[in-house]
Amino acid sequence: MVEGVISKTLAFKSILQHLKTTLDLLDSLVKDIERLNRELMGRSEKETEDLIQQMNKGKKLVSECSNLTRGKPLAMIRYASYANKLRSLDEALCRFFQIDIQALGFRIQMEILRRVDDLSAQRNSAGINGVLPSCAVPEPPDFTIGLDVSLKELKMELLKEEVVMLVLTAPGGCGKTTLVKMLCQDEDIKGKYEIFFVIITKTPNLKDIIRRVFCHKGVRVPEFQSDEDAINHLKQLLNRIKQQNPILLILDDVWSGSESLLEKFKSHMTGSKILVTSRTAFPRFSCKYKLEPLSDEDATKLFRHSAILQDGNSYIPDDDTVKKIVKFCGGFPLALEVIGSSLRGVSAATWENRMRNWTSGDSILDSVPEDDLLKRLQSSLEFSDKDECFMDLGSFPQDQRIRVGSLIDMWEELYELDEVGSIDKLHEISSRNLASLVVTRRDAHEVGRYYTEDFVLQHDLLRELAIHQCRQEPIEKTKKLILDISGNNLPKWWTEQKQQHISSHLLSISADENFSSSWCKIQPPEVKVLVLNFRSENYTLPEFVEKMEELKVLIVTNYGSFPVELGNFQLLGFVPNLKRIRLEKVSIPSICKTLSLSRKLEKISLFMCHIGHAFRTCSIQISDALPNLREINIDYCINLVELPAGIFDIISLKKLNITNCHKLSKLPEGLGKLRNLEVLRLRSCTELLELPESTESLHNLVVLDISDCLSISKLPKHIGKLCNMKEFHMRGCLALRNQLPPSILDLEHLKLVECDEGMAKRWESIIKEFPAHHSRPQIKVAEKDINLKWLRNHI
Repeated sequence: MVEGVISKTLAFKSILQHLKTTLDLLDSLVKDIERLNRELMGRSEKETEDLIQQMNKGKKLVSECSNLTRGKPLAMIRYASYANKLRSLDEALCRFFQIDIQALGFRIQMEILRRVDDLSAQRNSAGINGVLPSCAVPEPPDFTIGLDVSLKELKMELLKEEVVMLVLTAPGGCGKTTLVKMLCQDEDIKGKYEIFFVIITKTPNLKDIIRRVFCHKGVRVPEFQSDEDAINHLKQLLNRIKQQNPILLILDDVWSGSESLLEKFKSHMTGSKILVTSRTAFPRFSCKYKLEPLSDEDATKLFRHSAILQDGNSYIPDDDTVKKIVKFCGGFPLALEVIGSSLRGVSAATWENRMRNWTSGDSILDSVPEDDLLKRLQSSLEFSDKDECFMDLGSFPQDQRIRVGSLIDMWEELYELDEVGSIDKLHEISSRNLASLVVTRRDAHEVGRYYTEDFVLQHDLLRELAIHQCRQEPIEKTKKLILDISGNNLPKWWTEQKQQHISSHLLSISADENFSSSWCKIQPPEVKVLVLNFRSENYTLPEFVEKMEELKVLIVTNYGSFPVELGNFQLLGFVPNLKRIRLEKVSIPSICKTLSLSRKLEKISLFMCHIGHAFRTCSIQISDALPNLREINIDYCINLVELPAGIFDIISLKKLNITNCHKLSKLPEGLGKLRNLEVLRLRSCTELLELPESTESLHNLVVLDISDCLSISKLPKHIGKLCNMKEFHMRGCLALRNQLPPSILDLEHLKLVECDEGMAKRWESIIKEFPAHHSRPQIKVAEKDINLKWLRNHI
């Protein structure tokens, strides 16, 4: 209005221009005040009512000024009157801007301070009403599936009299919190306990947790001087509550690193029950219940429920397609719900396209819009980008066990972890539910034992996450390159003619039985660990192996049913720094002939291999071909009848493990030449008749294991000359029984004997005859460990 009058008349130009400047300043300010009053405070427009009235009057006044005509006496009088009115309007607006706004700001500041004081007072009063989160039990979801059996088992465990703290553990997204919510609705639990449900943050504060308990009970919160003071106040409160009902404290979503917090609750809450949900198994707490992923049937029901619109009109493909998708999700409720929701209401073409992408090798984590599944999975796991060892598990195919020995070989070269450090890392990964460590049999001595039959299982979805993390950098820069090849669906760069330079330290290639394409052209100068997994009947080492100057570890695994001849094996002779070879279910030609140029080789591991003449057809002595060999592992090699004498010329050898080779009946007398041998394991060689007498020459031997050698009927006469032997494992030696030579008394450093119950009695009588200056060994009766875990994937 002002701008229009200025353009039409010059009568009030100077006054109106001043008024316009004032209005420009007020315009945006008034709009912000009105908006904030409505949105932030819910206040009325009282502060701006007077201003709005003034501006409405001003609009009318300016309109009237535009109708005045100069030159007439009456008009001049009216002009002077309107000029005064315009000046008064401008002064009123300036006053609002200079005084009223400042007063309003001061009043708002005082109101904020008052509200802060009120909140502080409420925090320490009984009626906190939502300032701190309540300890009330949340309602379970409207739809649950597959948790009924787990609910009964969890309830049974919790109600055991000796259980004070029970840890409910599972990977993120498996339904731990849902299960606990359902437990709290159970009549036996709800009717018996006073329940406090506390959601724990990643960095929990003990005082805040206890404040929430006080507030939930409507009790004034004391000023805690320390964590111990808070615990003492909690004990007093709980003692009062327990007079009416016992207490169940639920600590939901506890992260690793919070063991000390749990210890404080456990040690000070006598007579109460504590139920913890966590992605970590917390090894120091013995009472645990592990929630397993859903069965295929229940997973299918949950997926269908998530994929159908409320009106039931969603398209759902045939059962085979649904089964394939459910398998991708692997029984994870989180994945089933997210993937199902992402397909809700989409067309049949979208379903088909998704399936085609997944079966051709695309990650399921990349298939959901906006990476919803990836983000939620990462946030629900105790996982970080620094979990290098966890990502290495993706080097092995899905649904297959991962040999502990393979991981030890990899991690020693990648991270300089020794055997003990690698096992410790595996226990950490297992406790965080990122994988499962399966120990097939218990040894008397856990540290330094033989891990040949132990393996790791990884959930398919977690494997997808591991591989996804490895693919965050371009191929030429990534430090871990993991390739899954289905048929001949090859990556684009694989088929390009140019040679692809990669800087990876770990290269893993898995191919199924339909792979028949030629190997890609790559330059892998920095690869330290090469993992090759296959199923085909004909398999050859890639040509680029001979260019791997930094290769330290080679792991080749055939996941087919029968051993397959490994082609291009001679290429390993051109790898100068190779230190460890691990072969599974392959048929190999001469080892020493091929590896005569790999003089740095330290370890050979053969599992279910047809080794035939692998150590025989040599043009040079084995000891000359493998001068630095320190360890040989031969397991389940069914065609091994005898060991060639040349092996016993390798004086550098420190470990010789020959296990489950049932046709091996005899060891050469040359065994005694291994003067540096520290470990000799002949476990489960059922046809082995005896140890050669030359065994007495192994003066550096520390561990002798002949467990389950059913046919050994006697020990070397002078076994007492094994002056450094500390462990003797002889359980299951049924033919040996009382056939212990008198020289057994000369084993002055013997610390552990593991045997059966009958043999233990014999040893107990022998110990009494030990010379006084000798150490008295511990006699450990082997537990009956009958299980079929070792059979997994053998058939």
